[in-house]
Amino acid sequence: MVFKITITALWAILFLCAFPQVGAAGDQVVIGDIDDLSGVYADVQGQGGIEAINMAIADVGGTVLGKKIVVLSADHQNKPDIGASKFREWADQNGLNMLIGGSNTGVSIAMAKVAAAKKVPFFAIGAGGASLTGADCTPYSIHYAYDTTALANGTASAIVKQGGKNWYFITADYAFGTQLQEAATRVVTASGGKILGAVRAPLGTTDYSSFLLQAQASGAQVLGLANAGTDFSNSLKGANEFGLTKTMTPAALLAFISDIHSLTLQTAQGLYLTTAWYWDLNEETREFGKRFLAKVHKEPTMTQAAYYSATLQYLKTVKHLESNDPDLVMAELKKAKINDMFTRNGYIRADGLMVHTMYVMQVKTPAESKYPWDYYKVIKVMPGEEADGQQSDPTCPLVKK
Repeated sequence: MVFKITITALWAILFLCAFPQVGAAGDQVVIGDIDDLSGVYADVQGQGGIEAINMAIADVGGTVLGKKIVVLSADHQNKPDIGASKFREWADQNGLNMLIGGSNTGVSIAMAKVAAAKKVPFFAIGAGGASLTGADCTPYSIHYAYDTTALANGTASAIVKQGGKNWYFITADYAFGTQLQEAATRVVTASGGKILGAVRAPLGTTDYSSFLLQAQASGAQVLGLANAGTDFSNSLKGANEFGLTKTMTPAALLAFISDIHSLTLQTAQGLYLTTAWYWDLNEETREFGKRFLAKVHKEPTMTQAAYYSATLQYLKTVKHLESNDPDLVMAELKKAKINDMFTRNGYIRADGLMVHTMYVMQVKTPAESKYPWDYYKVIKVMPGEEADGQQSDPTCPLVKK
C-alpha cells in the first residue's frame, strides 16, 4: 500500500516534531528552574531546590486554575548564554509561566533580560548581585532571598565592630564576587577601615595556596571571602591548613549551612555569616526542615527554603487572581505581604527586591552544638530596611526619580 502525503500534511508533521509540547502547554501551568546542578553551587540549591519546588506544588494540591502544575529543570553550567538560551526556549516552546533562577549573578542578569523580553515572572534566588534590583532590574524580575548589600551590611558590619578594620579579599572572578567585594568595601571604609588588597580567583578554583599567601603577606586583620559554594569551602579549608585563621579573621560574606556541614564545626567554628533563613529559628522553620530532611536527607539551605517560598507565593497569587497573566501576577505580588515559613511581613519593592529580615549568625563550636545540624547562634536580627536600606536603588529604571 502506498501512502501519499500532501505538502500541508508534511509541514504539520514537521511542526509537531519541532514543538512537541506547545499544544499541551495551555493545559498546564509550567514552572522552570535553571540552576547550577553540577558545579560549585550544586549543594546550595541543585536537586534540593527542585525538591523544594515540588513540596510547594504538593502543598497547593498539585493544580491551579484547574490545570496540572509541571516543573522543568536545566543546568546552566554557570554560563550566561546557556541560561538565557534555555529560558528563551522554554518561553517559546514549552509555555513557561514562571522561572526560578538559581546561583550565579552573571547567569541571572542574562536571564533577567529574557524575562523582560518574554514577559515571564523571574524569581532570582541563588544569585547575590544587588545590580539585579539596580541597573539590571526588569518589570518581571524579583530578587528574593538575599543580595550583596544585605550580606555586607550583616557580616562586614559585625566584624568591623569586633575590631576587624584592615581587610584583604579573595574574590570570585565574576559579577557576584565583584559586587560582594564592593559592598563589603563600602561598609569597611565607612567605618574607618582600610582595604589592603584583593585577588580574584576563577570560579571553581580548588587550590587557593597562591591566593592565601598573598593575603597572608598583606598583614591584614581580616580575610574577606567574597565567594560562595565550594569556592568558599575550599578557600576557608585552605586558610585553616595554612594557619591563616590563627592570624587573620575569616569573613564569610556568603556561606550556607551545606558549607558548614561539609567543613565541619571544627573548621568553621566562630565564623560570622549572614543568612536569610535557618531551619532552627522557630517552630515553622523546624517543621519545614523536618519535612525537607525526610526527603533530601539534609537540612535545607536558605535558598532551598526560598525556592519553596517563591513557588508557593506565585501559585497562591495565581489562585487568588484566577489568572496567571504575568502583568497581573507581578502587580499583585508587589502589593502583597509575604508571610510563610521563610519570612514575616516581607514585601517586594518597586525595584523588585523582596525586603525581609536577615540574620547575622556565628557558627557554634563543637561543644555548643547539641544535636544534628545545630550549627548557628543568632548574633543579630536585622530588619529588612536595615539590611538593604530604606530606599529602592535609583539606578533601576522602574524607580520613580
